[in-house]
Amino acid sequence: MAENDEKVETTVETVVEAKATLKYARISSRKVKIVADLVRGKNADEALAIMKYTPKASSEVLEKLLKSAIANAENNHYMTRSNLYIAAIYANQGPTLKRIRPAAKGSAFKVRKRTSHITIVLRERK
Repeated sequence: MAENDEKVETTVETVVEAKATLKYARISSRKVKIVADLVRGKNADEALAIMKYTPKASSEVLEKLLKSAIANAENNHYMTRSNLYIAAIYANQGPTLKRIRPAAKGSAFKVRKRTSHITIVLRERK
């Protein structure tokens, strides 16, 4: 039995990805998803240009987070900046801060200040 055993070589290809996460961002995840949908799948430099000229509140937050993800890719995973693309970008709902705003006749309105957790994942094109 030992004579017929063959060594089987398996090569496991590891997918190297760089990640950056921002938690408890004081912006609604609905607002973030609008800009996130614009840049999903794009090259990193192209996505930065899109965010720079998109007149949305979330584009400023996402631009800073993308720069952080690029820095993580270059410094921690030794990836080339020109080959990077946005493999995944998503915004999940964080905890909601509940506040009260006074209203007429002694009543009150609830004010919900929504937060979000944003994640950007970068990979290298082959």
